Amino acid sequence: MERENDKLENTDHIEDGGAIRHLRESVAAGKPWHIALLEAIGLWTCPEERINGKSYRYLVEGEAFDWLLLAERLCGEIKDFIPEQEMLDLLFSGRLPGELSGDEFRVLIGNAKYHAYLNHLYGVTVERFVLLAVEEEIYKESNGHVFSGREGGLWDSYQRLYGASREALLKRFRDEKGYPREDTIDLERLEEFTYWLFKYRLKNCDREKVASDTRKGVECLRRYIPGEFLDVPRGNTSEVIENGI
Repeated sequence: MERENDKLENTDHIEDGGAIRHLRESVAAGKPWHIALLEAIGLWTCPEERINGKSYRYLVEGEAFDWLLLAERLCGEIKDFIPEQEMLDLLFSGRLPGELSGDEFRVLIGNAKYHAYLNHLYGVTVERFVLLAVEEEIYKESNGHVFSGREGGLWDSYQRLYGASREALLKRFRDEKGYPREDTIDLERLEEFTYWLFKYRLKNCDREKVASDTRKGVECLRRYIPGEFLDVPRGNTSEVIENGI
């Protein structure tokens, strides 16, 4: 039988009472709260839910796992057991107390969630920083005059990175997904769009360019938010991306 923490089920709203019960009982028995939290994440099966009027969508496109969003949800169940600063470090900087390796993190949340976590890390978080890195390149090339009034500016980064304008890409995304064309895009849909852009780049750019641009994004992330993510894998970026997706 497949272990519960080695799968992510795409189901409607269910109560993950077993994961929450394990979390509460573990911290009450004295287990370090962050270890109990990661174990609960490993037991969790619900891809999205609505609690007290707030929507939590833990999976993007059924394959990219936002572990920090689930961590936020679960911290609410044991907030009396978590030192305030440690909770802030996790929720705002992605830092867990103590020393925890990527391998230990993988074991605690399970292989399936770990690979889905890599999908979200590279497909959403790093992708945003890839775009920022390209924007910085454009800024330097234009000698700091990106806001000079010339047509394009920072939006040129989409053309350079994906080979099309943001407007054209957003239209294609909405057409493919069957979404209505609107003047605005909410945060949840924006995250989905970012992941779509990542997969679009994988499909339409050569492998070396994908790896090079992704390395720029990882370096940019580390520069702006050092230590935010538990494990931004180092080494061969192409292999990491292929193993995650």
